Amino acid sequence: NETKVLPVRLYGVKEGTGGRVELLLLRATGEDTWEALVRPGRRVAPGARLVFGDGLLRGEVLSRTEAGGRLVRFFYEGSFEEVLRQVGEVPLPPYIKRKFSDSERYQTVYAREPGSAAAPTAGFHFTPELLARIQAVGVQVVPVVLHIGLDTFRPVRVEDITAHRMHREEYLVPETTAVAVNQAKAQKRRVIAVGTTVVRCLETVADEEGRIQAGAGTTDLFIYPGYRFKVIDALITNFHLPRSTLLMLVAAFAGREKILRAYKEAVRLNYRFYSFGDAMLII
Repeated sequence: NETKVLPVRLYGVKEGTGGRVELLLLRATGEDTWEALVRPGRRVAPGARLVFGDGLLRGEVLSRTEAGGRLVRFFYEGSFEEVLRQVGEVPLPPYIKRKFSDSERYQTVYAREPGSAAAPTAGFHFTPELLARIQAVGVQVVPVVLHIGLDTFRPVRVEDITAHRMHREEYLVPETTAVAVNQAKAQKRRVIAVGTTVVRCLETVADEEGRIQAGAGTTDLFIYPGYRFKVIDALITNFHLPRSTLLMLVAAFAGREKILRAYKEAVRLNYRFYSFGDAMLII
């Protein structure tokens, strides 16, 4: 997953009152327009004007969203990505207590397409040298993009997991990737996903026979035990938080009891969990 994390947490003030506000950008909905979570939400109504970074970035709240967020139009000079680098912060997972001096440490080595609030952390295990060695033994490495939203941190709080709803996330499957995956399936070669985001991306665009279609769109696919996988044959993934949608996807792929045994063994052997922890290969 070649998505790149943007510093999408913004601290600023309301124009006129000087009241402090915090924005968390979820996804771009148009040119210079983003869906965002806003705190304190009750004080930021449509029409409010916001200022960030001594005026380097300004925003106007256009409307409320169905999910309780805000639609915000931004005004700036130059590149939006560059402005965000100057005024924004990377929204790190809640279990990481210190800020990075270098935000590139929270990127994969192949991050290309800006748009995520979180990194596809299974990719942290790969270096350019390791990728070259993998390709040298005949493995095809092909990209997708799925821009990761904040649902990756949000636990499932409902008793009936089928009632849990995911935020929609943007994806892109290049034509060359679709051809490579479809050829691999036709030739009975394995398709190995690097991370749960790749699983959700490919399963979203697959038909019942496991053939995938190139294209771009949005997905809110929530995979939990009982799901029938159509594309993926193996998965590289980290050790995930309890009650997370990521853990449920992994349990759906490998089986709940096998995953519980693997996690118990990982705890016994002092494996590291979460974003900067160890990984497992499920085959």
